[in-house]
Amino acid sequence: MGKIAFIFPGQGSQTVGMGKSLAEQNEKVDSYFKKADETLQTSLSNLIFNGPQEELTLTTNAQPALLTTSIAILEYFREYNVQADYVAGHSLGEYSALVASGAFSFEEGVYAVRKRGELMEAAVPNGEGTMAAILGLDREPLAELTQTVSDAGHPVQLANLNCPGQIVISGSRKGVELASEKAKEAGAKRAIPLDVSGPFHSSLMQPAAEKFNEILDGMNIVDANIPVIANVTAEPVTTAKEIKEKLVEQLYSPVLWEDSVRKMIELGVDTFIEIGPGKVLSGLVKKVNKSVKTFAVSDLESCQATVEALKEVTQ
Repeated sequence: MGKIAFIFPGQGSQTVGMGKSLAEQNEKVDSYFKKADETLQTSLSNLIFNGPQEELTLTTNAQPALLTTSIAILEYFREYNVQADYVAGHSLGEYSALVASGAFSFEEGVYAVRKRGELMEAAVPNGEGTMAAILGLDREPLAELTQTVSDAGHPVQLANLNCPGQIVISGSRKGVELASEKAKEAGAKRAIPLDVSGPFHSSLMQPAAEKFNEILDGMNIVDANIPVIANVTAEPVTTAKEIKEKLVEQLYSPVLWEDSVRKMIELGVDTFIEIGPGKVLSGLVKKVNKSVKTFAVSDLESCQATVEALKEVTQ
């Protein structure tokens, strides 16, 4: 039997009603939504369950909403005694992974990502920065052309290296537009502007990172019980010191998701269980390596189906 990794989705996976049916069926799940409301002094659960979607999608709401939903689903799934050998999350999802690993409490995680969202929103005035997905161009030529555009005074860089042929770039609006044009000239199949509120994982987020460092200083971060594959290095981290450093760097550094998946496979993982709304990461994992098993757990049905499938594998 190979190893199991729990993986947690990031911003973009939020949908109105996520986690609702499970919360209605299970008091333990519901308690996490209540804890989030108490911690943030706001009715986040009402926004998650009833919308509107536009408000849920705002960075300051989407981040705590996704963390809350993912951890609530995880706690339900854990009742089936499925253990992870490694955990990882995509961007914001790294915080869910860290809560899952015991590096900090759920309440501290929710508070931290709400603050992270506020700082990310405030770092660059709305509309001045953006992101785009570049399809069908390798990372080396794309890195070169973003560097050329940045050198010309329009900052842009690789932000999410998701899977072969799918890389998100981030930076100033002009920088992303110019790099998108150059990417198409260099043979990219498509350049898709993303509906985001800022240039995440770019150098423009450095002011947010400095302030966020202070938030993390106030948290009780401890060594992780389960190794967490860090976005910025695609290597396992367990010590509190390393965890904190990597979370600060993560704000302005690329998310090495493809590399993280390859690392986990190298470490013996053959089963990836995505915990939280949607199946985005499961799809990316399959694009990195078709032979691994992927499951997505978001409600009662998918949870039970995953547990049954895992039983068959281990018998």
